[in-house]
Amino acid sequence: MRLSNAILRGIPGAYLLQSGYGKLGMPADAAEHLKQFAATGVPQFAEWDSKTFATFIAGSELAVGAALVTPFVSTRLAGAGLLAFSAGLLTMYFRNPEMTQEDGIRPTEQGIQLSKDFFLAAIGAGLMVQKK
Repeated sequence: MRLSNAILRGIPGAYLLQSGYGKLGMPADAAEHLKQFAATGVPQFAEWDSKTFATFIAGSELAVGAALVTPFVSTRLAGAGLLAFSAGLLTMYFRNPEMTQEDGIRPTEQGIQLSKDFFLAAIGAGLMVQKK
């Protein structure tokens, strides 16, 4: 693995591992709040049980993070996982009018926290198109 791949995989991988680990055993009220917010991007999440949703999100972050930091997982596969995960997060950004300014792209103050997912999507896409 090249140093550039290690950097592009290691930093977001560690971030997602920490984020996923932090969501394990999330209190019910926090899980409900997160679920309702996620439902702005994926309306089907509103039908999920809060505990199930929190477990799903934590597991998703841990799985993508682990794939990124595991050297024997191919760079393209790890990139595809990161791109897919961040695309799901960006649906909340684009489907929630409070997150973007009137142009529908630039973040509002509330949208700043989700706009970082553009960086994750770009890293995922970059990993997918890298030559060996």
